[in-house]
Amino acid sequence: MTSDRIHDMVRTQLPDIGKVLGDLIRFPSTSGREQDAMVFLDRLLKADGFQVEQVALSNALRQDPDYSNPIPDINYDGRFNLRVSLPGSGGGKTVLFNGHTDVVPPSVDQPDPWTPRLENGVLFGRGACDAKGQVATILLVLRTLKSLNIKLRGSVLAHLVNEEENGGNGTLAMARKGEKADACVVLEPTDRRVFTSIRGAVWFRLVFSGRAGHSGQAGVTRSALLMARDAMAILEAYHADLLKRSRGLPLFDVYPNPMPITFGHLEAGNWPASAPSRAVMEGVLGLLPNVTKEQVCEEMKAALAKGGDEFFAANTALTFMYRHDSSVIDPHADFSPALIRATQAAGVPAEIAAMTASCDAWFYNNQLGIPTVVYGPGSLKVAHSKDEQIALDEIAGAAETLVRFILDYCGTSS
Repeated sequence: MTSDRIHDMVRTQLPDIGKVLGDLIRFPSTSGREQDAMVFLDRLLKADGFQVEQVALSNALRQDPDYSNPIPDINYDGRFNLRVSLPGSGGGKTVLFNGHTDVVPPSVDQPDPWTPRLENGVLFGRGACDAKGQVATILLVLRTLKSLNIKLRGSVLAHLVNEEENGGNGTLAMARKGEKADACVVLEPTDRRVFTSIRGAVWFRLVFSGRAGHSGQAGVTRSALLMARDAMAILEAYHADLLKRSRGLPLFDVYPNPMPITFGHLEAGNWPASAPSRAVMEGVLGLLPNVTKEQVCEEMKAALAKGGDEFFAANTALTFMYRHDSSVIDPHADFSPALIRATQAAGVPAEIAAMTASCDAWFYNNQLGIPTVVYGPGSLKVAHSKDEQIALDEIAGAAETLVRFILDYCGTSS
């Protein structure tokens, strides 16, 4: 199989894939609302002649210890993920791809987030690069393999899932079904770098119970809002200590703060002259491979217990909505070299790096034992922003790389 033939076939398929991506962007598929997009993909893939299985979801998923619940009361009954299969003839290695169809809500100042806009080969819209552009890349890879009529010895699998953005519940459901593969590529926007180390994270919620009262009753009232302020300081100090303990990991050390703490939501009070009796604060704390999610959760609890007075400790409730461990493979072993060779063959400088965000990779790598990397077109710099975008040329380049990788890794038969 010549490089020119792969390149030409990818480019032949690209215009239609661009239209498919535009159609996907039109679905307002925030977490929990992906069903219409999944139905669209199911029909499209079946019309293309691929083996597609609807993997049913169930409300029983909420009982799983790794279930994430930042969005309450999501219903799972009647919804599904998709498992796509391109079977090989036997004797080769199996590679699995993962892409998610859910997106974050539109930015406040994002114009027409659900209307795709193509400008000079760049497609704009919510989900363009995170991660509907990644789903489109998987589709382009599958169509290219089928159009080239390549006989693979190993199989190609794809999981198209719900709910990555709110904790990975779609991939969690796939992990609980079990899957066997020799390698997994989770597609996320990486600027086409190969991420072999992916940090973890915990999302947390703190509820503070104070003593409400008039602003003139200092010493009698206890502002829950000020308790939240104190908790921020305690957790920032804990984060600084954790960051110091987490140095010495080469791929992460190039970043000044690869595992930040973010306080994303605070709600308290209803009157300027009253100390509020209740405050709710939510945020996220990153973690690196030197610690586990369980360890970080316990250390956060201990820091809050020690950092305040007796009233603070008794009236501060900490819970966790999302808990991901880091995912790490040896960048010089497993299948990374094959992916790097494919990247170089496609004319892209090969770069192995660490991902300073969390994603679904750990479900495959840590829980199913499938060596996993994160790779894809597009950039995290514009993901979740009002200017979210992806260049169609980047989708084509990533697909070309992945097709080359599949031929090398899975093997072909005459």
